[in-house]
Amino acid sequence: MANKTYDTPKLDELESGPWPSFVTGLKRLAADKPMIAGVLGQLEQSYTDRKGYWKGGTVGVYGYGGGIIPRFTELKDADGEPQFPEAQEFHTMRFIPPAGMHYSTQTLRDICDMWEKHGSGLIALHGQTGDIMLQGTTADQVQECFDEFNEYGFDLGGAGPAVRTGMSCVGAARCEHSCCNEQKIHRMLINNFLDDMHRPSLPYKFKFKVSGCANDCMNAIERSDFAVIGTWRDAIEVDQSEVQAFVARKGRQYTIDNVITRCPSGALSLTDDDQLEIDNSSCVRCMHCINVMTKALSPGQERGVAILVGGKRTLRIGDLFGSVVVPFLPLRNHEDYERLLEIAQEVVDFFAENALEHERVGEMIERIGLPNFLEAVGLEVDPNMIREPRSISYVRMDDWDEQAEKWHQRQQESAAS
Repeated sequence: MANKTYDTPKLDELESGPWPSFVTGLKRLAADKPMIAGVLGQLEQSYTDRKGYWKGGTVGVYGYGGGIIPRFTELKDADGEPQFPEAQEFHTMRFIPPAGMHYSTQTLRDICDMWEKHGSGLIALHGQTGDIMLQGTTADQVQECFDEFNEYGFDLGGAGPAVRTGMSCVGAARCEHSCCNEQKIHRMLINNFLDDMHRPSLPYKFKFKVSGCANDCMNAIERSDFAVIGTWRDAIEVDQSEVQAFVARKGRQYTIDNVITRCPSGALSLTDDDQLEIDNSSCVRCMHCINVMTKALSPGQERGVAILVGGKRTLRIGDLFGSVVVPFLPLRNHEDYERLLEIAQEVVDFFAENALEHERVGEMIERIGLPNFLEAVGLEVDPNMIREPRSISYVRMDDWDEQAEKWHQRQQESAAS
């Protein structure tokens, strides 16, 4: 007997353009999964009424308070029965992916087979929080699905007012720009805050993301409450022979237009004999020159991470980029990693105790002020915490080096005393 289908003229329109449509994929799944047919019917109604019809509830597995997003339909007929009975439940299970998103092909096959058995077959790799998103199942399948997936070595991620599943880029496994051990940082943070992920107890969500360089492939700066970004604090490494080869291949004017003039701090110059000169004291580590001249330039050798706090998408006060709270933290030994974990713990604890309900860390900082936040978590104010030092009219640059030297002198005197 064929599955019941619903007329979806508005969704059909989404298949008429030149680009691949998610509707086509859902229709293909609906041939074998009645639940997806019901979802298509409900989505068509939502498009017609311009209103979402999913409501929450409580669905979970033993020992966990989060990790599952309950979705029950609100569309009922006159008798109170679901208008689209096949989709009266459409719960999403969030699972923690491997750090750096490393999978074997066998693991991916196992995930697909397991979800075909227990759910709709619809999988998102990966959600914006970083989870493996298994979308569409019923409450009576949730525990069995979790037990089987747990046997593969996977655990539920975060959902609700909790620490959410972290994300890290592929990093040193495949990228020459990596300035830190992204996967180690990722696993250390997640393992430490696992209870806060499984049992929601915060005012609102809290996200960790780790990117190995300022290219920020994880969008950590604008999408996470606690961003760890790989960086360096010595000079950019330059291979002048490769610089000259680049200029010879691309042309001098191309190099000036696409490398030299696009440095945001004006730190680059090209000599008459096609040598690249870098004013490293003005370099802001934006990665542009390194991205364009990958063979010629590479990050310095004194590597570590910068920590930014407060990034998020639109909610109460609009989009926020993270604010730098630790300009540079070397990660050379166990003590350095412990210091990173200590800073993260201080931030999460202060957030848990002082944020308002449904308030992100960035919004809390905007409300109480960055100096108060830094004092509360035990971090000293640093001149590098200015967001845009070269474009703020009240920051004088003519004596910048002199003032920086005075600041370093005060730091040394304070440490000596």
